[in-house]
Amino acid sequence: MRHRKLITGLVLSLSLATLALDTSAPPQGPARVPGAAAPADPEPDPELDPDDPDLDFDPEGAAPTVFRGRGFDTCMTPSAGAMRRWLASPYRAVGVYFGGRGRACPKQPRLTPAWVEEVDEMGWKVLPLYVGSQSPCVRARNKQHVRMGGDPGRQGTREGYDAVRRAEALGFGQDSPLYLDMEAYAYRNKKCARATLTFVRAWNREVRSEGYVPGFYSSADSGVRHMESARRAGVADLPSVMWFARWNQRPDLYGEPVLARNAWRPARRIHQYAGNVKERHGGLTMRIDRNLVHAPVAQLG
Repeated sequence: MRHRKLITGLVLSLSLATLALDTSAPPQGPARVPGAAAPADPEPDPELDPDDPDLDFDPEGAAPTVFRGRGFDTCMTPSAGAMRRWLASPYRAVGVYFGGRGRACPKQPRLTPAWVEEVDEMGWKVLPLYVGSQSPCVRARNKQHVRMGGDPGRQGTREGYDAVRRAEALGFGQDSPLYLDMEAYAYRNKKCARATLTFVRAWNREVRSEGYVPGFYSSADSGVRHMESARRAGVADLPSVMWFARWNQRPDLYGEPVLARNAWRPARRIHQYAGNVKERHGGLTMRIDRNLVHAPVAQLG
């Protein structure tokens, strides 16, 4: 009984102390839109265990902001109004194509510093994608005209510099990830693989030298497999974050067969598990790619 009274007294004391705290600060979390329905809470992901001890992320001394949850990307940056309406979705991260001569949607009139600030205030996290020069043996016909040239090292450095300048112009600060989009290529072609790897490494070095985190997006069975082979061979200057596309409809960050389970972790993976699908949230339909994210996101500088 004495123990019960002691516990009751402690609870009452804590309650009074809590009431004395300043409660003027706004609550954390996504901004609510007046008149809009509350955002749907995504179901817990077994791949995103909150008790995972490997949640810290510190590649090469960087300290980026890590996001864990669902994300989507779409060719044309949605309007700020669309992003408000999609607060009703289970997504909280969005991929935007902020630069590069190989973008399928090269004109992005909505992607401005004001847009970045507005969606950040709503609670969205941004994944910046740069679609630069593509591999000499890129498979997609619509990318043949943007293949890299005869000096991939110099070209990678130049485009890495361009990526950083464009990121800065949008308000993405240092320690933000910049994801290089390298579409599927014939990586078993040794000459082509050497040129592609030279470009990627040079791009990474330039991005890192400017204080940003280099990421890499590609198909799991081409570019990602190639990077994993390079990692096992001990190659330096590889991407810090791996965004792999395997459209198997089953989000799985650490079960990807082409990656060793201890590679690109902790908090260094994104799985794009479905593509070109239509979804409707908040009364608005968009065509998107679906992603499961446990990786760095942009920070406003």
